[in-house]
Amino acid sequence: MDIRKILAAAGMIMTLSCGTALATPSTQIWIPSPDVKGFKDVHIDVDNYMRLSPKADAGPNYYNLGVSAGVLPFENVKLEVGADMIVSGFQNDNQADNHPFYFNAKLGTPEDGFGIKGLPAFAVGAFNLGTYDRPDKGLSTRQNIVYGLVGKTFPVIGRLSAGGYHGSSRALATPGNPSGTDNNNGILASWDRSMPEISDKLWLAVDYMSGNNYNGEISVGGSWAFSKQASLLVGVVFFNPFYNISAADNGALPGGKPALTTQLDISF
Repeated sequence: MDIRKILAAAGMIMTLSCGTALATPSTQIWIPSPDVKGFKDVHIDVDNYMRLSPKADAGPNYYNLGVSAGVLPFENVKLEVGADMIVSGFQNDNQADNHPFYFNAKLGTPEDGFGIKGLPAFAVGAFNLGTYDRPDKGLSTRQNIVYGLVGKTFPVIGRLSAGGYHGSSRALATPGNPSGTDNNNGILASWDRSMPEISDKLWLAVDYMSGNNYNGEISVGGSWAFSKQASLLVGVVFFNPFYNISAADNGALPGGKPALTTQLDISF
């Protein structure tokens, strides 16, 4: 099952803002999933990230309106492309709101593809492809994160996915991890499972993204399918829970305080 998320880059304000959101390919809760949309499958996503703290260093809320579609007419090799408009509600003079458009793409193969029983799903892609890069103004939305994932579904356990990513060190810079440091690489990992023991409409997931940047997180959540065309995911994103705050961070976690996310997925 693929749910957007999230994921999508509300650009990285290098030291001007605390937080981001991911430009959404098919996702788990926050990170990309191994799923790739089929030919002519079109999805509209309406995602919200609302901070669970009123503190000044909580980070901005984020609002994402995205569209994505499958564009290859093949069963075993699929390609999806997407675009998102992401804003923070114009909080705290967030300059990234002036450049709200982001793009993503993903190429992959499904589990048991090519008639090979037991073959995992594979996916490679890119997200947070922003449109603005002005280091002289302290802002870059071009995180340009490329990634690879492998996913496999096991009886009872559900699906396990793992992979890694690499992005722009400059756009992913934080006060405590400036450009040129190890701030633009990390791992991606997730568990997800449909819950037919409770209802065929219920799906649960946990995902993790490492890295000394605004996107590092652990998320937990679940989705309810109201129909074949509409589902709603509700979850919580905990940013950089294992991060060691340095003096340069001024006491604030990259990514900000935890956020409640709601993600409405409409399919055509």
